[in-house]
Amino acid sequence: MTDEVRAAFAAAPPVSRQGMLALRQLIFDVAGGLPRIGPVEEALRWGEPAYLTPATGAGSTIRLGVPRSGGFALYCNCRTSLIDDFRAFAGASCRTEGNRAVVFRHPQEIDAALISILIRRSLTWHWRSRREDIAVTGR
Repeated sequence: MTDEVRAAFAAAPPVSRQGMLALRQLIFDVAGGLPRIGPVEEALRWGEPAYLTPATGAGSTIRLGVPRSGGFALYCNCRTSLIDDFRAFAGASCRTEGNRAVVFRHPQEIDAALISILIRRSLTWHWRSRREDIAVTGR
């Protein structure tokens, strides 16, 4: 973890920081089971810890942050259907914010099995969307 990323985590309220660190670990755990995506880079995007797959371009950026409503959140690119698809799958078991985030109040709310599905889909988003484009366009 770089000093800048460490400072972003340190700036979060204690309960939010604990939850964000749990999500961070889950991102790396899921990524470890997906060797084809290449290494996951941890950086700051919009002042928040972000997780990318720059070597392969397989994934859509995942960010961790503190929403205005409090708690902590896992953010996905709002120009994808990741959160909408997740909401359809997860139902009322998770709180979402529009088409961009899953929001938590406490770290105990993290359903690792369920959130791992969202993380896996995020880390492979571009590969999946390219396959869908090929199926539609034939190229």
